[in-house]
Amino acid sequence: QSEPVLKGLNFSINSMEKIGIVGRTGAGKSSIIQAIFRLALNEGAITIDGVDIGVLGLHDLRSRVSIIPQDPVLFSGTLRYNLDPLEEKADAELWRALEDVKLKDYVSTLEGGLNCRLHDGGSNFSMGQRQLVCMARAILRHNKLLIMDEATANVDPETDMLIQETIHTNFEHCTVLTIAHRLNTVMDNDKVMVIDAGHLVEFGHPYDLLRDTNGFLYKLVQNTGRLSAEILHRVAEKSYIKRVGKSE
Repeated sequence: QSEPVLKGLNFSINSMEKIGIVGRTGAGKSSIIQAIFRLALNEGAITIDGVDIGVLGLHDLRSRVSIIPQDPVLFSGTLRYNLDPLEEKADAELWRALEDVKLKDYVSTLEGGLNCRLHDGGSNFSMGQRQLVCMARAILRHNKLLIMDEATANVDPETDMLIQETIHTNFEHCTVLTIAHRLNTVMDNDKVMVIDAGHLVEFGHPYDLLRDTNGFLYKLVQNTGRLSAEILHRVAEKSYIKRVGKSE
């Protein structure tokens, strides 16, 4: 039996918290997501709202967790089918979700609108647009847990900003886990989890973690370069001040 990728992880996440998961390539970040979806053999237990996911049926579990993968998954067929494969939503709801991700105007120009056809996994949409379609699909699911698997690694800065904006507005009441490829996407999160060689080495608000100049997050931030590091420190500090202000 091969050695476990994740070792001795033990942590709790509060409802509606926004959590960034960071670490070097191969640290085990994506393995956490695989464990939540039960794609891997798990020892120990993962509980969501006090329910051990090991006792849930796979379909039941996976239908209640939304994921936006790095490579957006679109199906051949209509845009409507991609947004609502089970045909549960009214047109008005589909258009509202597209409006939330700023795709409504573009889709309105396409022949057939919601019934326009997507080719070969959505090749007639740009990478950024495919990402936003996945985001609209997640909005329509109304799940309480959203996972972003390095979802902003391959998109342009404008779409990146749109995705962050959508998370803040449409997923405010959801728990969001973001596997961060770029640190700027998670420095304003409630907490950041640093994974190193399968171990959880740091977990806390980015501003608190950055105070430790020998810490893992501090070193990851410094490795981005002086100018970038300064910006990341400022974002973390601003988020911390805002958070403290809310709790007073």
